[in-house]
Amino acid sequence: MFENNPMMYQRTTSLPKKSGGLFAAALLASGLVSSFAGETEIKSTSEKSVIEKAPESNPLSFFDGKVVFDLQERFRWEIRENNFDFNSAVRSLTDDNWFLQRFRIGVMIKPAPWIKLYAQGQDSREINSDRPDIPGQLGAEGDDAFDLRQGYIEIGNTKEFPLSLKVGRQTLIYGDERLIGAFDWNNIGRTFDAAKLRWEAKDWWLDAFASTVVVPTRGKYDQSDFVNGTENHRAQVFSGLYFSTTAVSVQTTDLYVLHLHENDNPQYLPAVNGDTNFFTLGFRVKSTPGAFAPQPPAPAPDDKAVADGKSGPVPLPPKKPVGFDYDAEGAFQTGKVRGLDLTAFAVHGGIGYTFDVPWRPRLGVAYNYASGDSDPADNKIETFQNLFPTNHKFYGQMDVFAWQNMHDLEVSVKAQPLKSVSLKAEFHAFWLASNEDVWYRANGTTAVRPLNGLARNANTYAGSEVDFMARWNVTKNVALEAGYSHFFVGSYLKDTGAHDDADFGYVQATISF
Repeated sequence: MFENNPMMYQRTTSLPKKSGGLFAAALLASGLVSSFAGETEIKSTSEKSVIEKAPESNPLSFFDGKVVFDLQERFRWEIRENNFDFNSAVRSLTDDNWFLQRFRIGVMIKPAPWIKLYAQGQDSREINSDRPDIPGQLGAEGDDAFDLRQGYIEIGNTKEFPLSLKVGRQTLIYGDERLIGAFDWNNIGRTFDAAKLRWEAKDWWLDAFASTVVVPTRGKYDQSDFVNGTENHRAQVFSGLYFSTTAVSVQTTDLYVLHLHENDNPQYLPAVNGDTNFFTLGFRVKSTPGAFAPQPPAPAPDDKAVADGKSGPVPLPPKKPVGFDYDAEGAFQTGKVRGLDLTAFAVHGGIGYTFDVPWRPRLGVAYNYASGDSDPADNKIETFQNLFPTNHKFYGQMDVFAWQNMHDLEVSVKAQPLKSVSLKAEFHAFWLASNEDVWYRANGTTAVRPLNGLARNANTYAGSEVDFMARWNVTKNVALEAGYSHFFVGSYLKDTGAHDDADFGYVQATISF
């Protein structure tokens, strides 16, 4: 969630609107001439020739890995039509195309095995858009000039001792990022000023953390609520315990307890009756890749080794990442939100099957549910609080839904025609869990339509979305990605106002070292 900077700025960068699609196409074409591959060496023996690839080296690593730099440049072109108002009769500022550019540079210093220091800067720009380039305003990713994205010290070496501590500005990523994630699709992303303590054993680990989210602010240093850096007296503290284990060999099992505190803040008037203090208790399970794949037959022992009496047990070959897979997550919330009693929950479940044939196609189905409020006048809240997620990964590429007040039925197909190329298609059908609550966009705060008489009497079917995505890892350092989505409006939109279908498309290039 972004907070807006009230200051307005004049943009100094512009491109002709017609050039958007052509420039985006050039991003894909550029991959044809990109090459960062290592050299190969051919060794000849009396029996055969062996082709060996030269060992890869990191040109940004120095002093035997004690100082390592990292770089990323990402450029994305997007086009959106009717994504925000579902109204073709109005040419809004968000019916537009624009470019998103992001540059990151980091350095890791590791003077000893038990201590690591890391700092990362980031510069994010939104170019050629009609909407204001202010983070969060009219859905804008906005401009956030070069700023500190991460800066922390990590003490401990879990290979020698199970306890470690990380303190400073950092990302928090847990599970699949349904509740806590780095939000990397966004051009700015998400970090926290945090302290995290980890105890790590052979097949389990436990994190205890306390944090406050960093708020992107155009033209100012990005700060969190730590020592009231955001100057809003919110005093946000997000903390928790997160446990993960692979003791059950076929899956990863996670258990967590999270707590969010925010002061009774005048910024949220008139919807404030006290502090926010609530707990989230949850679980997550996810199958190990290939856990249910057929076991390949063991290779026959070497005849010469048997004759020499040197043969031993023949190891089984590794399983392929094929067969059935599954994942599930559930969370329950209780406490107070702005002084009102909170009782809410959310669930996710998915299952898939990957076929052991060329292209490795995977067919999957999933269901997502999150509770909504049943009576806005009863001084109680039943809307699930989505916390700090990466929703873009789960509920459609158009970002029209959060894990709040929703039903989502998903069918997906994935394929990999080449080792470096992956394809994906998704279908989502959406309903509101309650029409006494609003339809929440992916940021968890913006409503698609106001809660009025029309909305309360509307059919809860919101619509359906189809997404198509393709990714090409040109080299280990260069990746190209493209996608197209279409939203078919449902009865809820037809019952509450404008109801034209919406479209979204993008092309993205990423260079990383």
